Amino acid sequence: MRTILTLFVGIVAGAIVMQTVTPSTQAASPSDKVLRHIVLYKFKDGLPESEVQKVIDAFAGLPQQVDTIIGFEHGPNVSTEGKSEGMTYAFQVTFANEAGLATYLKHPAHDAYVQVVKDRREKVLVFDYWAPAK
Repeated sequence: MRTILTLFVGIVAGAIVMQTVTPSTQAASPSDKVLRHIVLYKFKDGLPESEVQKVIDAFAGLPQQVDTIIGFEHGPNVSTEGKSEGMTYAFQVTFANEAGLATYLKHPAHDAYVQVVKDRREKVLVFDYWAPAK
């Protein structure tokens, strides 16, 4: 009986630890997490650098127009691993919460940006994830 009780306590303790360290797919509270919105592009082959720069400039202007953006970074792919699937440029936009991302996606400035990029990209990948707030 004592062995069964010890085993039961061990299983319950293990379940509590697993629940504590297992990443959550639930929306995190804005106080301890931020929402990262990653956008990767493969621009059309032969697109002049000046046209690529129009996309970069338009995207880089969004933080001044959309007040729910709390962080922004961008840059070209410099990986030497050969696993980029043709993606050549990355943008990372940070939001305090899902509502901030939703506001951004419906914002007229975002709509205007999409008009700039839509005929200049061959492929796009969008990925959102929760990260620790710093």
